[in-house]
Amino acid sequence: MPSLRVALAQVNPTVGDLVGNAALVRTAVAEAADKGARLVVLPEMVLTGYPVEDLALRPSFQEAARRSLHELARTLGDDGHGDITCLIGYLDFLDDDGAAPTGRPRRAPVNAAGVVRGGRVESRYVKHHLPNYGVFDEARYFVPGDEPLVVDVDGVPVAVAICEDLWQEGGPVAWARERGAAVLAVLNASPYERDKDDVRLDLCQRRARESGAVLLYANMIGGQDELVFDGDSLAVASDGTVLARAPQFEPALVLLEIDPDSPRPGPQAPRLDSHAEVYAALVLAVRDYVDKNGFPSVLIGLSGGIDSALVAAISVDAFGPERVFGVAMPSAYSSGHSVADAYDLAARTGLSIRSVPIAPMVDAYQGSLHLTGLAEENLQARVRGTTLMALSNAEGHLVLATGNKSELSVGYSTIYGDAVGGYAPIKDVPKTLVWELARWRNDQAAKAGRTPPIPPNSIEKPPSAELRPGQQDTDSLPEYELLDQLLDRYVAGDHSAADLVSAGFDPGLVERILRLTDLAEYKRRQYPPGTKISLRAFGRDRRLPITSRWRESSP
Repeated sequence: MPSLRVALAQVNPTVGDLVGNAALVRTAVAEAADKGARLVVLPEMVLTGYPVEDLALRPSFQEAARRSLHELARTLGDDGHGDITCLIGYLDFLDDDGAAPTGRPRRAPVNAAGVVRGGRVESRYVKHHLPNYGVFDEARYFVPGDEPLVVDVDGVPVAVAICEDLWQEGGPVAWARERGAAVLAVLNASPYERDKDDVRLDLCQRRARESGAVLLYANMIGGQDELVFDGDSLAVASDGTVLARAPQFEPALVLLEIDPDSPRPGPQAPRLDSHAEVYAALVLAVRDYVDKNGFPSVLIGLSGGIDSALVAAISVDAFGPERVFGVAMPSAYSSGHSVADAYDLAARTGLSIRSVPIAPMVDAYQGSLHLTGLAEENLQARVRGTTLMALSNAEGHLVLATGNKSELSVGYSTIYGDAVGGYAPIKDVPKTLVWELARWRNDQAAKAGRTPPIPPNSIEKPPSAELRPGQQDTDSLPEYELLDQLLDRYVAGDHSAADLVSAGFDPGLVERILRLTDLAEYKRRQYPPGTKISLRAFGRDRRLPITSRWRESSP
């Protein structure tokens, strides 16, 4: 069997940007052609962006997506690349004889891979399943089962699969073996989660052995709302040997010469360590959210604490200091080091900062409301939130919320206060990991001979909302190391109260923290979207009923 030069095109599309995404494909194919590639594998839904959520239900979008693929095919032919086989992910649809409630013909949206060559769409492979992470409801449609597709590319049989096909027993993996395919090409839009790359690699190796084929795994990169895609495209030989691997969180074109009888290794980008991986995900996600939505800059309330400091460092790494604006908002209860640490952060990173004392505004409210206790504390937080949003409206910045996952879990935030904003970069980052990332980022800067961006005092001092004299987080919560261990088991692992007590947690603490977590669901529903880095991120993967009388209780 002849050898075949292939390219895995790891690109960053934008949902709905059919013209821009087609241009990305053209650029990738042109580069691959210049390097002698005969097969180009692009990510799942690359032409439409992913996930399209309920855009998939709109006939106008379905038709535009199909039309765009045919236009792209003609353009690739006009570009002189008609002799190259391109596997391009896009949204297509199947007609059904039934009628939708509107009276229009019902159309079933499908996740498709178009085989493009010779200036036309030669064939397509469609999946009956369109995963959409909780939004798209495929059950309302009748869609026939997947039909196998094996394409001849210069005498080499290539089986085509899409994303979650890889997780299923049989399917395209079985087709590849039954039909003697030498290559199994898998188009992917696999979102990032911590440690997922190891699971992904193991699965690819297993499926390559089962299929007896060289497995090509092309994954997209980029941020899309709460999801971030990490790339990590790879090629695996039929014996499980890794032949090539793309970098994480970067556009890339991976070229590889496939000889089915004697596979030759290609380029393998080094893996990021666990902290570098999470940090890169957070930077890419906020950059794409801001840039793809057309915001010129971001605005952050800088308290001098660790959370806002980490968000600021991420933002400066994402946009450069010239697009990052900070506001210190001292109150009557703010410590001297709060403002000093905020200005130290600005000096270290180069971001712009101003000070807006909120005590006069709080006093004006208090002159009419005469609040005490928690209501008075929350008033300060809400004045800060109002200040940030006013500056956002006046100057066009996107406000970034700075809350972490630990606080969101137990409701340690104020609606219309510190919860305001358009995006929350560390929403899925537990407090203990916030500290780890801050120390890691400073260490990286020091190793590179640069100024560490985060003030050491912001890392070392006890965390506090500073809404009353001498306040510390531990006045209301256990130490974060203990809290995060408990929350990880309850939120991510769905452990019961009895499970947690059996694991050694104090029964009183378990009951209190679980009750706080359950009661805070209404707050989480109103929190801005934020980057998902875990298997169970609030809002996207984990939702509880707001109105519920179910309470976990320990034995």
